[in-house]
Amino acid sequence: SVNIWLDDERAMPDGFNTHVKTAEEAIELIKSGIVQKISLDHDLGTELTGLTVANFIEEQAFHGKLKPINCFVHSQNIVGAKNIKMALENAKRFWEM
Repeated sequence: SVNIWLDDERAMPDGFNTHVKTAEEAIELIKSGIVQKISLDHDLGTELTGLTVANFIEEQAFHGKLKPINCFVHSQNIVGAKNIKMALENAKRFWEM
C-alpha cells in the first residue's frame, strides 16, 4: 500500500512511504488505486496546490470512482488547510453514502 506525504519542503515522517512534491505526482498515484493514506500540504511552490489534490479526491469520491483513503492535512497555510479539510470532509461523506 502507498502512504503519500505531499510536501515540497518538509521531510517525510514515519508512517508514510512515498514522498511526492507536486500535485500532479499525488494525483497520478491516487488514480492508480493503491493509495491508502495521504497527508497534504497546501503550498507546493507551483500553481497547483494540495487543494488541487483534495478537490480531485472529492470529485472522484462523488462519482464513486475512488475507494476511501485516510486523509490528513499538515499545511501551515490556515486558509489553505481549511479549504482542503472541507473538500476532504465532502469526500468522506460521499464514501459513507
